[in-house]
Amino acid sequence: MKIAVLKETRADETRVAASPETVKKFVGLGAEVAVQSGAGDGARFSDAEYREAGAEIRPSAADTAQSADLVIKVQRPSSEELRVLGRGARLAAVLSPFDEPDSVDAYARLGVDAFALDLMPRITRAQSMDVLSSQSNLAGYKAVIDAAAYFGKAFPMMMTAAGTIAPAKVFVMGAGVAGLQAIATARRLGAVVSATDVRLAAKEQVESLGATFVTVDEEAMKDAETAGGYAKEMSEDFQKRQAEFVAEHIKKQDIVITTALIPGRPAPKLISEEMVRAMRPGSVIVDLAAVQGG
Repeated sequence: MKIAVLKETRADETRVAASPETVKKFVGLGAEVAVQSGAGDGARFSDAEYREAGAEIRPSAADTAQSADLVIKVQRPSSEELRVLGRGARLAAVLSPFDEPDSVDAYARLGVDAFALDLMPRITRAQSMDVLSSQSNLAGYKAVIDAAAYFGKAFPMMMTAAGTIAPAKVFVMGAGVAGLQAIATARRLGAVVSATDVRLAAKEQVESLGATFVTVDEEAMKDAETAGGYAKEMSEDFQKRQAEFVAEHIKKQDIVITTALIPGRPAPKLISEEMVRAMRPGSVIVDLAAVQGG
């Protein structure tokens, strides 16, 4: 089997679909691997490391994808990249088919067999291929680190000879994989953390990390989770009451991190302009759902 690893071309994308360690595993399984030159630069993997792992380094995307049985990428290919794949190519990447239906039409038109790894079911057998959970985990961590860099004060309570500085207050909206990691990271940095989610099952997870779970109506949340563990869209009445509750809570927060997503639908708009204006000067908002509407 021939596997091609293409360089990511979208702005600010530093990831690569396979590390030298992964390439070594592919080769060990009997696969031939071609890596586009510079594919790992953004992730700080050199061509020499890929070559040492057993890959062949090729100069362009077209050369790399030529005669490949499987092409792997992080993000969906651009229209220019699609042209180099050729009819009958097999592609595996985060394709976002709900958000990019035109791309799905293009795969069909060009005869590309496309595997959307972001639609991988959350089951034990598929756990090692669950790209959303792994990337969400990192995103939740990085959201807090970036917020701490922008925030003008320390996170933990600081006791000094000049007095005591109160700890930062962090509010996480959405307690999925990203939200739980954000909570854990903020707690490790010494912040006082609260969180909310429409799924009642999230309450125990939030509290197990040392954060406070806040909501407007626990009874209405009992049926707010799909069989796959994702959040359902709530009623207009619940959304209205939740928004009023959040508006009051958010006034007292230093950092707000929004992570709420609904698969196949635009992300819920959780923070209004009025809420932002009510926040303290110097507060920070990190929106992890911005790409889906946020």
